[in-house]
Amino acid sequence: MLLLSWLIACNDSSYVSRDSGSYGPTAESQDAAEDLDYNEDTGMNAGGAEEPDNDDGLGSETENAAPLLLPATTNQYVFVANPDRNTVTRIDVESLQVLTAEVGVHPILVETSADFSTAITFNDGSDSISIINAQTMQVTDISIRANLNQMKMSPDGKWVICYHDLNGENGGSNSGGAISFNAISIVNLETFEHTEAVVGSHPHDIQFTDDSSLAVVIADDYLAAIDFSQETINPKRIAIANDLVNPPRAEEVLLDPAGRYALVRQYAVDQLVLVNLQVEQDPVSMLDVGANPTDMDVSNDGSQAFVVARVAKEIWTYDLDDPTLDPVILPLPEGEVFGSLLLSPDGSQGILYSTASGQATMGIWDRDTDEITVRGLVKPISGVEINPTSDTAIVFHPQENGDIDFNSPFYNKFAISLVSLDDFFSSSYQLANEASAFAHTPDGKLGFYTMENMPYLEILNYESFVPNEIILPSYPIHLGSLPNTNTVFISQEHNLGRISFYDSEEEKLQTITGFELNSAIE
Repeated sequence: MLLLSWLIACNDSSYVSRDSGSYGPTAESQDAAEDLDYNEDTGMNAGGAEEPDNDDGLGSETENAAPLLLPATTNQYVFVANPDRNTVTRIDVESLQVLTAEVGVHPILVETSADFSTAITFNDGSDSISIINAQTMQVTDISIRANLNQMKMSPDGKWVICYHDLNGENGGSNSGGAISFNAISIVNLETFEHTEAVVGSHPHDIQFTDDSSLAVVIADDYLAAIDFSQETINPKRIAIANDLVNPPRAEEVLLDPAGRYALVRQYAVDQLVLVNLQVEQDPVSMLDVGANPTDMDVSNDGSQAFVVARVAKEIWTYDLDDPTLDPVILPLPEGEVFGSLLLSPDGSQGILYSTASGQATMGIWDRDTDEITVRGLVKPISGVEINPTSDTAIVFHPQENGDIDFNSPFYNKFAISLVSLDDFFSSSYQLANEASAFAHTPDGKLGFYTMENMPYLEILNYESFVPNEIILPSYPIHLGSLPNTNTVFISQEHNLGRISFYDSEEEKLQTITGFELNSAIE
């Protein structure tokens, strides 16, 4: 790995080039396409969906996945799972007091409830979850099914659902001669009641309504709806594919925040599956959409669903009060390949981009006027964030070059760009390695990121666009911000645990090393 000597900042508001270079699908999108195993004789892929003639061959758009072992935060504490010691450490952010509690074997996930009263660990070595009282550190262990490797908590912090995701980094434990991949565990965190259930084959996503009254578990063949208002927890399984032997991959599910409908986007299928969760008979229908839909999003008020059709170069807008009504279709700029959409926190703008095309451009969609401004960038895009005040886009660039010229200072380099959403001015920075974690302050003034195998906390100023950096005691692992504060934490490599807190108002870094042994502040 390269060693970072300094961060090269290039204030460039107009650089973009076009050459004859080609840029293929990302490794993730190529794998997704190859998994479908297209059969030229039948015109069908192994997913059961007819391969469309207008497929652009770029594969799926990719989204960043949250890493495992990310510490969980409240407005007072940070909880860190210590898998090798079967413990969870609670660090008081103000006093930096350290307390450690024993949990199940090999905790690989830790989450906190919305009211900050509880922390929950997923322990894949003991097939259990541990429920921790945030104030007293009292622990209650609940046994769950074997061979599970993911956990999702409801927004109200009352429920967790554990399942097996074949794409997960951990395989989960198993015992005996039979292994189930579609059995799940549902745990009531208030009553400690554990319910086992079976959903579709190979579940890979779970969505909750805003009020946590309903959850849907998505698999390629079935969508399972779980109504938590019922006395008995019994998932309702709804077939979402015509071919239940080789169903097309369900790449994305969008759940109406009110729990009335679910929209499912399938790979290489030019229709959307509409599931009406309000009816018992014939709940599934198909909605027309533009060619090659690659991303879905919901408006901030929950009233509309947006679908980007990459080949058709269109945004289709559906009314979530009645998705069967004719959608509004907005053409996208000619000559651009946009397959992903990210809405700003205030809902006034949307960022259009592609992680698969290799084009070094993005579009800014003004939702009031429907005007789309195309902006040139220094490199193709691997990911986009928008700061909490909706005035700055943070664009992450891969090492791959796409359509940029080899004379560019960003050629073969990772990079990051800040783009003003007011006047579209941008500033780009060359990175010595890939950005591995990212966080904002809640006031929207500062952003922070770390890089792989680089002992630095990088600081982005959204007002001045002037970058800065702080040296860390060791290589960072995870980064996050504390709710309702301007403090970020950075967990780092150390055999006994190390975490630093940076107060951006006081510009002060404090570090605890060996927190698993309750050591003092350095």
